[in-house]
Amino acid sequence: MEKMMRKLSDSVLDKLSMDFLRNQVLKNAYGNDDTFIAARDPRVLLVWYVFFALVPWFVSSLPFLLGCFLIVTVTTLMARVAGLVLLLFLVGVFSQTGYLFLASLLFGGNGETILPLLVLTLKVATVSLASITVFSGLDPDRLSNGLMWFGCPERLSFSISYAYRMLPMLMEEFQNVLLSYRLRGNAPDNRTFTGKVRYLIYQIKIIIHSFYPLMLNTAKRSRTTVEALEIKGYRYAAVNREVKKMKLSSLKVTVDDFLFVAVSVLGTAAAALVGTLI
Repeated sequence: MEKMMRKLSDSVLDKLSMDFLRNQVLKNAYGNDDTFIAARDPRVLLVWYVFFALVPWFVSSLPFLLGCFLIVTVTTLMARVAGLVLLLFLVGVFSQTGYLFLASLLFGGNGETILPLLVLTLKVATVSLASITVFSGLDPDRLSNGLMWFGCPERLSFSISYAYRMLPMLMEEFQNVLLSYRLRGNAPDNRTFTGKVRYLIYQIKIIIHSFYPLMLNTAKRSRTTVEALEIKGYRYAAVNREVKKMKLSSLKVTVDDFLFVAVSVLGTAAAALVGTLI
């Protein structure tokens, strides 16, 4: 029993390492360029996302919501989303639903509350998976171009793209701050199970203490990047029509984009028809 607990704790600590978390985050943001979803036109993906992010909130038909959930589940699998993101999705959605179900039973509810909670779970899960699909399949430039084509302000589209590009810098700076704290600290012994628990608590404390220097160092590096962009004439390029036309010339809707939209429309229409007949 003790050996099993030791192996389990070792596995958990390995999965919670900083390198593992960094690789998972970067893979989700930059490692899905060769998927079917990533090859779609960003304008098509944004329109598709708006539909699946808004419509489920105004519909309470269980067959329709289940159909939408199955569609976004398939697209999430096609986008090859990182396992850590899917794990956080499962823990966040279903733990919240379980909490609401237990709270309803505690305050006089019964088995009839399962159906409303199931409808709520499908709505939240559908919107969440649609968001994961789109933002895992779009790199910063394509996402920025798609928003710019729909008329979003240049600074807004650039800010979103820049936030994506800041992600590797943020992860690198976070790791440097963590390493500096570890060099100056005295980590507890982690050879026993209780020691591993204390070591995990120690790691959490370091992460909390690293937040302020992380924000400060990242802000300094961001200012340098902004100054470099200003020197290169970013503001003029952002409002110049010729530059904008050249930037958006790479956008092109293909036959596969129409096929992707058609399958999604047929799937949701079939789910709505089933809901109407039932």
